[in-house]
Amino acid sequence: MPNFSLAGSTALVTGSSQGIGFALAHGLHAAGAQVVFHGKDTAAPQLPAGSIYLAEDLAEPEGPARLVRAAFAQRPELNLLVCNAGSFFDVPFLEMQPEPWEKTINLNVRGSYFTAQAFARELVARTRAGAIVTTCSTNGFQPEDDSTAYDISKGAMVMLTRTLAQSLAPHHIRVNGIAPGLIRTPLNAGLLDAAKIRHYEKKILLGRLGEPDDCAGAVVFLLSPAARYITGQILVVDGGLTLGQIGRM
Repeated sequence: MPNFSLAGSTALVTGSSQGIGFALAHGLHAAGAQVVFHGKDTAAPQLPAGSIYLAEDLAEPEGPARLVRAAFAQRPELNLLVCNAGSFFDVPFLEMQPEPWEKTINLNVRGSYFTAQAFARELVARTRAGAIVTTCSTNGFQPEDDSTAYDISKGAMVMLTRTLAQSLAPHHIRVNGIAPGLIRTPLNAGLLDAAKIRHYEKKILLGRLGEPDDCAGAVVFLLSPAARYITGQILVVDGGLTLGQIGRM
């Protein structure tokens, strides 16, 4: 269906040098969009033809605004944004200190909020419609052991998605989110031993851990004309992880 095509659109995907963001950016390109990749490090990943890469630290106060300015300078026709950048810095709650807490909130929440704001300001100034997708998490609905700061940041991302959808609707900018479940990424590679994988495979209804590519179709859909009447929604992409109470024995 042509409604699912992103041909003629240009997207900025934050945190797209690896993991879920890398897969999302490649998925948008496969759907026809021009893509601006982003990462903290200056070394660029393997890019599809015609794509560009921008390095910026979104945890810095002016990082989001700098990134958006640079993206529009390179691609003035930009009309789509994926706020995906985020990370995990948790320790057990009783050991948490202000530094890792603030590092989590600054990157996962503040960075997304002000990236979306800078992007929306550019679209409003150009009287251009657009769409934003945020990367939330099933951790925004269900807590996990030793993950308090991350869980709180992802809960905040759920509400960020909904409140920005309300704020930006008058400007014809849709805002939706995805909530990935347990996806194999460099972020969790060291945390998943064989026993944990077997446990999760019994808990996940589809019987396997997710791969980054499993998230791409949901983002393509939410950014595409096929979702033109959808805003403020969170699409869970977890293979059924959060649906059943107990899982298979």
